[in-house]
Amino acid sequence: MKLEGTPALVAGGASGLGAATARELVRRGARVAIADLDGERANALVEELGGNALAFKADVTSEADVEAAVAATVEAFGGLRFAASCAGIGWAERVVTRNGPAQLQPFETVIRVNLIGTFNVLRHCAAAMSAAEPDDDGERGAVVMTASVAAFDGQIGQAAYSASKGGVVGLTLPAARDLARQGIRVCTIAPGIFDTPLLAALPEENRQALGESVPFPSRLGRPEEYARLACHIAENSMLNGETIRLDGALRMPPK
Repeated sequence: MKLEGTPALVAGGASGLGAATARELVRRGARVAIADLDGERANALVEELGGNALAFKADVTSEADVEAAVAATVEAFGGLRFAASCAGIGWAERVVTRNGPAQLQPFETVIRVNLIGTFNVLRHCAAAMSAAEPDDDGERGAVVMTASVAAFDGQIGQAAYSASKGGVVGLTLPAARDLARQGIRVCTIAPGIFDTPLLAALPEENRQALGESVPFPSRLGRPEEYARLACHIAENSMLNGETIRLDGALRMPPK
Protein backbone atom coordinates (compact mmCIF):
# COMPACT_ATOMS: atom_id res chain seq x y z
CA MET A 1 0.00 0.00 0.00
CA LYS A 2 1.30 3.43 -0.92
CA LEU A 3 0.44 5.91 1.82
CA GLU A 4 0.62 8.98 -0.44
CA GLY A 5 -3.00 10.10 -0.79
CA THR A 6 -4.31 7.11 1.18
CA PRO A 7 -7.44 7.74 3.31
CA ALA A 8 -6.81 6.58 6.88
CA LEU A 9 -8.43 6.62 10.31
CA VAL A 10 -6.68 6.57 13.69
CA ALA A 11 -8.85 5.64 16.67
CA GLY A 12 -7.49 7.10 19.88
CA GLY A 13 -5.56 9.42 17.62
CA ALA A 14 -5.46 12.57 19.74
CA SER A 15 -2.58 11.61 22.06
CA GLY A 16 0.24 9.17 22.66
CA LEU A 17 0.77 6.40 20.12
CA GLY A 18 -2.27 7.44 18.12
CA ALA A 19 -1.20 11.06 17.74
CA ALA A 20 2.28 9.99 16.66
CA THR A 21 0.71 7.67 14.07
CA ALA A 22 -1.52 10.43 12.74
CA ARG A 23 1.48 12.74 12.40
CA GLU A 24 3.55 10.10 10.60
CA LEU A 25 0.71 9.26 8.23
CA VAL A 26 0.25 12.91 7.28
CA ARG A 27 4.01 13.30 6.89
CA ARG A 28 3.89 10.46 4.37
CA GLY A 29 1.08 12.08 2.44
CA ALA A 30 -1.95 10.21 3.80
CA ARG A 31 -5.25 11.88 4.60
CA VAL A 32 -6.13 11.11 8.21
CA ALA A 33 -9.30 11.11 10.29
CA ILE A 34 -8.56 11.36 14.01
CA ALA A 35 -11.27 9.76 16.14
CA ASP A 36 -10.95 10.26 19.87
CA LEU A 37 -13.10 10.62 22.98
CA ASP A 38 -11.27 13.89 23.65
CA GLY A 39 -12.72 15.98 20.86
CA GLU A 40 -10.89 19.16 21.87
CA ARG A 41 -7.49 17.49 21.73
CA ALA A 42 -8.38 15.87 18.40
CA ASN A 43 -9.31 19.28 16.98
CA ALA A 44 -6.07 20.77 18.27
CA LEU A 45 -4.06 18.07 16.51
CA VAL A 46 -5.95 18.70 13.27
CA GLU A 47 -5.02 22.39 13.50
CA GLU A 48 -1.38 21.31 13.81
CA LEU A 49 -1.56 18.86 10.90
CA GLY A 50 -3.45 21.05 8.45
CA GLY A 51 -5.74 20.27 5.57
CA ASN A 52 -5.02 16.55 5.30
CA ALA A 53 -6.59 15.77 8.68
CA LEU A 54 -10.09 15.71 10.15
CA ALA A 55 -11.27 15.23 13.74
CA PHE A 56 -14.22 13.31 15.12
CA LYS A 57 -15.27 12.88 18.72
CA ALA A 58 -15.92 9.17 19.14
CA ASP A 59 -16.07 6.56 21.88
CA VAL A 60 -14.61 3.34 20.50
CA THR A 61 -17.08 1.31 22.58
CA SER A 62 -20.04 3.01 20.90
CA GLU A 63 -21.37 1.33 17.78
CA ALA A 64 -23.01 4.56 16.64
CA ASP A 65 -19.93 6.74 17.24
CA VAL A 66 -17.53 4.50 15.33
CA GLU A 67 -19.97 3.85 12.51
CA ALA A 68 -20.52 7.61 12.14
CA ALA A 69 -16.78 8.41 12.21
CA VAL A 70 -16.04 5.80 9.56
CA ALA A 71 -18.92 6.96 7.37
CA ALA A 72 -17.79 10.59 7.67
CA THR A 73 -14.22 9.59 6.79
CA VAL A 74 -15.40 7.76 3.67
CA GLU A 75 -17.53 10.73 2.66
CA ALA A 76 -14.72 13.23 3.22
CA PHE A 77 -11.88 11.23 1.68
CA GLY A 78 -13.74 9.10 -0.85
CA GLY A 79 -12.95 5.84 0.93
CA LEU A 80 -10.89 4.20 3.65
CA ARG A 81 -7.75 2.12 3.11
CA PHE A 82 -5.87 2.10 6.41
CA ALA A 83 -6.84 2.17 10.07
CA ALA A 84 -4.87 2.16 13.31
CA SER A 85 -6.62 1.31 16.56
CA CYS A 86 -4.76 2.96 19.45
CA ALA A 87 -7.43 3.73 22.06
CA GLY A 88 -6.85 2.08 25.41
CA ILE A 89 -6.98 2.38 29.19
CA GLY A 90 -5.32 0.66 32.14
CA TRP A 91 -6.29 -0.51 35.62
CA ALA A 92 -4.17 -2.03 38.39
CA GLU A 93 -5.71 -4.36 40.97
CA ARG A 94 -4.87 -7.80 42.29
CA VAL A 95 -7.40 -10.61 41.85
CA VAL A 96 -7.86 -10.69 45.62
CA THR A 97 -7.13 -7.61 47.73
CA ARG A 98 -7.17 -6.90 51.46
CA ASN A 99 -10.82 -5.96 51.00
CA GLY A 100 -11.78 -9.17 49.23
CA PRO A 101 -12.16 -10.06 45.55
CA ALA A 102 -11.22 -7.56 42.88
CA GLN A 103 -13.88 -5.19 41.65
CA LEU A 104 -15.71 -6.53 38.62
CA GLN A 105 -16.73 -3.25 36.97
CA PRO A 106 -13.17 -1.93 36.35
CA PHE A 107 -12.27 -5.28 34.82
CA GLU A 108 -15.31 -5.11 32.53
CA THR A 109 -14.51 -1.51 31.58
CA VAL A 110 -10.93 -2.30 30.59
CA ILE A 111 -12.09 -5.27 28.50
CA ARG A 112 -14.78 -3.13 26.90
CA VAL A 113 -12.45 -0.31 25.88
CA ASN A 114 -9.31 -2.26 24.99
CA LEU A 115 -10.78 -5.38 23.40
CA ILE A 116 -14.38 -4.71 22.44
CA GLY A 117 -13.50 -1.17 21.34
CA THR A 118 -10.69 -2.54 19.18
CA PHE A 119 -13.05 -5.05 17.56
CA ASN A 120 -15.65 -2.32 17.04
CA VAL A 121 -13.12 -0.20 15.13
CA LEU A 122 -11.89 -3.23 13.18
CA ARG A 123 -15.32 -4.34 12.00
CA HIS A 124 -16.54 -0.92 10.87
CA CYS A 125 -13.27 0.01 9.17
CA ALA A 126 -13.00 -3.36 7.45
CA ALA A 127 -16.57 -3.08 6.19
CA ALA A 128 -15.76 0.30 4.64
CA MET A 129 -12.52 -1.02 3.12
CA SER A 130 -14.31 -3.99 1.58
CA ALA A 131 -16.31 -1.59 -0.60
CA ALA A 132 -13.15 -0.20 -2.21
CA GLU A 133 -11.69 -1.28 -5.52
CA PRO A 134 -8.67 -3.58 -5.01
CA ASP A 135 -5.22 -2.40 -6.05
CA ASP A 136 -2.97 -4.31 -8.46
CA ASP A 137 -2.15 -6.84 -5.71
CA GLY A 138 -5.82 -7.35 -4.84
CA GLU A 139 -5.48 -5.36 -1.61
CA ARG A 140 -8.31 -3.19 -0.33
CA GLY A 141 -6.93 -2.12 3.03
CA ALA A 142 -4.99 -2.82 6.20
CA VAL A 143 -5.72 -2.48 9.91
CA VAL A 144 -3.18 -2.16 12.73
CA MET A 145 -4.36 -2.95 16.26
CA THR A 146 -2.53 -2.25 19.52
CA ALA A 147 -1.79 -4.87 22.17
CA SER A 148 1.04 -4.74 24.72
CA VAL A 149 3.86 -6.91 26.03
CA ALA A 150 1.49 -7.31 28.99
CA ALA A 151 -0.42 -9.73 26.76
CA PHE A 152 2.52 -12.11 27.22
CA ASP A 153 4.28 -10.90 30.40
CA GLY A 154 1.44 -9.65 32.55
CA GLN A 155 2.59 -8.32 35.90
CA ILE A 156 1.04 -8.48 39.33
CA GLY A 157 -2.09 -6.36 39.33
CA GLN A 158 -2.45 -6.41 35.53
CA ALA A 159 -5.15 -9.06 35.22
CA ALA A 160 -7.62 -6.76 33.46
CA TYR A 161 -5.09 -5.04 31.21
CA SER A 162 -3.28 -8.24 30.27
CA ALA A 163 -6.52 -10.07 29.55
CA SER A 164 -7.71 -7.24 27.31
CA LYS A 165 -4.45 -7.07 25.37
CA GLY A 166 -4.19 -10.85 25.18
CA GLY A 167 -7.62 -10.75 23.59
CA VAL A 168 -6.35 -8.36 20.92
CA VAL A 169 -3.45 -10.73 20.18
CA GLY A 170 -5.90 -13.62 19.93
CA LEU A 171 -8.12 -11.60 17.59
CA THR A 172 -5.33 -10.88 15.12
CA LEU A 173 -4.95 -14.13 13.18
CA PRO A 174 -8.63 -15.08 12.87
CA ALA A 175 -9.46 -11.53 11.80
CA ALA A 176 -6.75 -11.66 9.14
CA ARG A 177 -8.10 -14.99 7.92
CA ASP A 178 -11.68 -13.73 7.95
CA LEU A 179 -10.76 -10.69 5.87
CA ALA A 180 -8.34 -12.36 3.44
CA ARG A 181 -11.16 -12.86 0.94
CA GLN A 182 -11.71 -9.10 0.87
CA GLY A 183 -8.00 -8.34 0.50
CA ILE A 184 -7.74 -6.69 3.91
CA ARG A 185 -4.71 -7.32 6.14
CA VAL A 186 -4.71 -7.24 9.95
CA CYS A 187 -1.64 -6.95 12.19
CA THR A 188 -1.06 -6.02 15.81
CA ILE A 189 1.78 -4.13 17.48
CA ALA A 190 2.61 -5.08 21.07
CA PRO A 191 4.61 -2.15 22.51
CA GLY A 192 6.84 -2.43 25.54
CA ILE A 193 7.36 0.54 27.88
CA PHE A 194 6.64 3.66 25.86
CA ASP A 195 6.78 7.33 26.74
CA THR A 196 3.04 8.02 26.57
CA PRO A 197 0.55 9.92 28.77
CA LEU A 198 0.05 6.72 30.80
CA LEU A 199 3.61 7.13 32.15
CA ALA A 200 3.75 10.92 32.19
CA ALA A 201 2.51 11.18 35.77
CA LEU A 202 5.38 9.07 37.15
CA PRO A 203 8.34 10.80 38.82
CA GLU A 204 11.32 11.19 36.50
CA GLU A 205 13.44 8.75 38.52
CA ASN A 206 10.77 6.07 38.08
CA ARG A 207 10.55 6.75 34.35
CA GLN A 208 14.34 6.50 34.07
CA ALA A 209 14.39 3.21 35.99
CA LEU A 210 11.74 1.78 33.67
CA GLY A 211 13.80 2.78 30.65
CA GLU A 212 16.93 1.22 32.09
CA SER A 213 15.09 -2.10 32.45
CA VAL A 214 14.95 -2.42 28.66
CA PRO A 215 17.92 -4.49 27.38
CA PHE A 216 18.57 -2.32 24.32
CA PRO A 217 18.01 0.47 23.69
CA SER A 218 17.87 1.10 27.44
CA ARG A 219 15.23 3.81 27.40
CA LEU A 220 11.50 4.30 27.05
CA GLY A 221 10.12 3.68 23.60
CA ARG A 222 9.22 6.75 21.56
CA PRO A 223 5.70 7.05 20.13
CA GLU A 224 7.15 7.88 16.71
CA GLU A 225 8.81 4.43 16.71
CA TYR A 226 5.40 2.83 17.04
CA ALA A 227 4.12 5.13 14.29
CA ARG A 228 6.88 4.15 11.88
CA LEU A 229 6.13 0.47 12.42
CA ALA A 230 2.42 1.04 11.87
CA CYS A 231 3.19 2.76 8.58
CA HIS A 232 5.61 0.02 7.57
CA ILE A 233 2.86 -2.56 8.14
CA ALA A 234 0.63 -0.55 5.83
CA GLU A 235 3.34 -0.45 3.18
CA ASN A 236 4.49 -4.09 3.43
CA SER A 237 1.80 -6.30 1.90
CA MET A 238 3.33 -9.54 3.20
CA LEU A 239 2.75 -8.55 6.83
CA ASN A 240 -0.56 -10.11 7.77
CA GLY A 241 -1.99 -11.96 10.76
CA GLU A 242 1.07 -11.13 12.84
CA THR A 243 1.63 -9.63 16.29
CA ILE A 244 4.94 -7.76 16.45
CA ARG A 245 6.58 -7.00 19.80
CA LEU A 246 8.15 -3.54 19.83
CA ASP A 247 9.99 -3.68 23.13
CA GLY A 248 13.80 -3.59 22.88
CA ALA A 249 13.95 -7.29 23.94
CA LEU A 250 12.13 -6.50 27.20
CA ARG A 251 10.51 -9.31 29.18
CA MET A 252 8.53 -7.95 32.10
CA PRO A 253 9.23 -9.34 35.60
CA PRO A 254 6.34 -10.31 37.90
CA LYS A 255 6.36 -6.82 39.44
